[in-house]
Amino acid sequence: MSPSVVELFSIGIGPSSSHTVGPMRAAAAFLAAHGRPAHVDITLRGSLAATGVGHGTDRAILLGLCGHTPTTAPPDPPLGTHIEPTGTIDGLSYSFTFDPEPAPEHPNCVIFAAEGAEETYFSVGGGFIATRAELGARPEEAPVPYPFSTAAELLAHCAREELSVAEVMAANEGDVEKHLDEVWETMQDCVARGVSTSGLLPGPLGVVRRAPGLHERLRQEPGAGGLEAMEWVNLWALAVNEENAAGGRVVTAPTNGAAGIIPATLHYAREYLPDFDEAAARRFLPTAGAVGIIIKHNASISGAEVGCQGEVGSAAAMAAAGLCALLGGTPSQVEHAAEIALEHHLGLTCDPVGGLVQIPCIERNAIGAVKAINAARLAWRGTGTHRVSLDEVIRTMAATGRDMMSKYKETATGGLAVHLGVPVALPEC
Repeated sequence: MSPSVVELFSIGIGPSSSHTVGPMRAAAAFLAAHGRPAHVDITLRGSLAATGVGHGTDRAILLGLCGHTPTTAPPDPPLGTHIEPTGTIDGLSYSFTFDPEPAPEHPNCVIFAAEGAEETYFSVGGGFIATRAELGARPEEAPVPYPFSTAAELLAHCAREELSVAEVMAANEGDVEKHLDEVWETMQDCVARGVSTSGLLPGPLGVVRRAPGLHERLRQEPGAGGLEAMEWVNLWALAVNEENAAGGRVVTAPTNGAAGIIPATLHYAREYLPDFDEAAARRFLPTAGAVGIIIKHNASISGAEVGCQGEVGSAAAMAAAGLCALLGGTPSQVEHAAEIALEHHLGLTCDPVGGLVQIPCIERNAIGAVKAINAARLAWRGTGTHRVSLDEVIRTMAATGRDMMSKYKETATGGLAVHLGVPVALPEC
């Protein structure tokens, strides 16, 4: 099994785990391998070139070359600041080249060249990076008590040992409670900032942050026509993804583009389930993480690789599993919850308007969170026995992603990104 929940739920900055967090980590990895050069040539290929400017890829790489990490990166320069293709920052001169032709190995590719050294990195989703050698190899993994790479293997452990999914994860992961508490605290802080920060999001679309106004209306209109819970879930998801779109601090869960679904679902559990406490969050997150691990191992969480089904679909499946566990669901019901949520996101395209993580991404998280809650409750009310397994849906998602045309996979060359007539911000080189 790989990765761990610590890696899957990492704290970083918006607006994109694959286009912001990953490239920043790649820059840091290049520095670690070769030291800080006087000059570096940076080539962005594929999706990183096509939508990188709107996602702040160039800004993130420069921050990484200056020694910053996603968890410590300063807000300066702010997201949306124009980055010159050539220039100097903190005494380091740089030059960007944007090549929309994807590398054959993966659509998210960045190449660093400096003083005779050259390294190629791939941002494979969720902030994870890999070199060319690492991309084609399975990393060596430390032995764990209950290894699994499929939902069937996970359920077998649960049945044989009479353990919950969270207990299997605890045995495999060791003491990660401090990290899980920090993740949950960061999610709550992100929602709090999102519901209290007004204004426009960065970029040419002029998108108004809606969370503060919706928050005020919900406070003044209790009940919401019998749909109060759904209204609040919408709010919490919007708040997180507006923060993400503004370049704020978020948790990759499992990506930035889908960062609002798990926090919104956890807030739902906090507000609407009895006896919710910090221990509940520590059960929710590892359960969700187990599903994320299986999806990442057998398919992808990268919008550039399989479309938004890999981002919002994966996050909804993870959230549904976590919530079903808190409702008291059995491991089979938890697996069913994840299956329902992912099945009903199959084929979802990634078509960011203007190359920005705003339209349709922000609202899509609200819809995904509501789907996750519905999936959890459907599975919890069921027996756990169902015709379609989570493993079958994951394989279907991977196949659908392979069949999907590249213009629907985070290149902003198809779907809403084209039909709304908003051009992608491209640098002049």
